[in-house]
Amino acid sequence: MLASAAAAQTPTPVAAPIGATAGTAWSAEVAPNGTAGLVLDARQSEIVASVSEYFNKLDNLQGRFAQTAADGKVMKGKFAMKRPGRFRFDYARPSLQVIISDGSYLAIQDHDLNNEDRVELDQTPFRLLLRKDVDIARDARILAVEEAGDVVSVVLQDKSPDTPGKIRLTFDAKPAFQLKQWVTKDAQGLDTTVDVGDLDTTAELDPKMFVIRPMGAAFNRQ
Repeated sequence: MLASAAAAQTPTPVAAPIGATAGTAWSAEVAPNGTAGLVLDARQSEIVASVSEYFNKLDNLQGRFAQTAADGKVMKGKFAMKRPGRFRFDYARPSLQVIISDGSYLAIQDHDLNNEDRVELDQTPFRLLLRKDVDIARDARILAVEEAGDVVSVVLQDKSPDTPGKIRLTFDAKPAFQLKQWVTKDAQGLDTTVDVGDLDTTAELDPKMFVIRPMGAAFNRQ
């Protein structure tokens, strides 16, 4: 399901949330705003632990996504993730854009313009969620925890000063704990919202899907 059920509810904030509108930038590079995170109470700690447990159990994941930018432009496609560290987003036509992480680098490739931007995965907030041992209470600064009915959200920032960027994760808590959306904020304060749906955790994904091939090589959609 791509639509956000949280939009129909008014969340009860445990701390001031980061806006979840729309924007750009997969690397989400942004200067840290302060160093203090929340002091978690028992319920907040339980939610944060559930997020870590979700990703630790997630060996393979695939589904569909809808990405909304700051200007309201929506792009759709399909994605696949394989822990540790690997993911791939294939944008639907007419776009020829592919985003691939091979576990070390994240490449944003536009096969129409024959252009590629590449950054180290460790320089993005995604490294927290795709590492072999996910423990966001240990490795992240928790900026907000929200709960509204059966929807929970956590806003976090990597504790490492070398990994700028903030990410807001939203999950359905019932009937099963499951990722439904994330939002990243860029240096201009603009957000990229990615809603995910049709999730499948049962298929074993081919590691070759996550190889970053040189620009100019034959372009094959997965």
